[in-house]
Amino acid sequence: MSHSHSHTATPGDDNAKRLLLAFGVTATFMVIEVIGGLVSGSLALLADAGHMLTDAAALLFALLAVQFARRPPNARHTFGWLRLTTLAAFVNAIALVAITILIVWEAFQRFRHPQPIAGWTMMLIAIAGLLANILAFWVLHRGSSEKNLNVRAAALHVLGDLLGSVGAIVAALIILGTGWTPIDPILSVLVSCLVLRSAWRLLKESVNELLEGAPAALDIGELKRNLCRSIPEVRNVHHVHVWLVGEKPIMTLHAQVIPPHDHDALLERIRHFLEHHYEIAHATIQMEYQPCNGPDCHLSEAQSGHSHHHHH
Repeated sequence: MSHSHSHTATPGDDNAKRLLLAFGVTATFMVIEVIGGLVSGSLALLADAGHMLTDAAALLFALLAVQFARRPPNARHTFGWLRLTTLAAFVNAIALVAITILIVWEAFQRFRHPQPIAGWTMMLIAIAGLLANILAFWVLHRGSSEKNLNVRAAALHVLGDLLGSVGAIVAALIILGTGWTPIDPILSVLVSCLVLRSAWRLLKESVNELLEGAPAALDIGELKRNLCRSIPEVRNVHHVHVWLVGEKPIMTLHAQVIPPHDHDALLERIRHFLEHHYEIAHATIQMEYQPCNGPDCHLSEAQSGHSHHHHH
């Protein structure tokens, strides 16, 4: 029986295992930090738990993406389920912003009415959190030889999270040394800024994907010019659409070409150009021999200002 399962050990499985392990470690310690923060009265620990939540969520999305990427597209969901991870990232980003606002508000209250904090408890839990982060990072980092974007992103998340735990340790040291408790809300606000930064990035990327935006790094005007320059038969490129589904770019375009000897070979060259220069593996290309006269074509020309090929 066992031998029939040997073929499933793909890099995806390995990534999924690493992600699951790192998620387990992070989520467990997030709960421990929440309890520790409540017991010791430390806001910095709660802020770091919020930071760990961003991590746990990032790991969970990475895990979901690995799983959804395996589910084949069907007649109804022709792109498979990858958009679900984008939607989840969007919801997560909003939750993180809410957490940040709560922590900053609580910090503001504590400046006005400082509260006693159990320094040693705080210290021990912060150190445990730091070790948990290091463990999660090590688990992920060993897996990033296989260039999986999600695993790399998750590893960076965990690395950023080390700062939160270090902040809590510093606050605990200062409280134990000097008894100056306002350092706790001060550091909790700093940690919240880290959370807010990752939330903002997540929000920006997920909203761009949900609004069918092009990848941030892609300049469509430049792509049009380069395509016309690289392949002399292509006279004009218009009606270009690029959008993202689960971080994979998808593209449609119209190309006005000089009638080629070999239609398919030219199509293949255009495809190769897009894949080679822009990493767009999924492109649908419509080739035309006459200037395109659809209403949309002129519209897209006018916007991009590359109408110098049109001499009607």
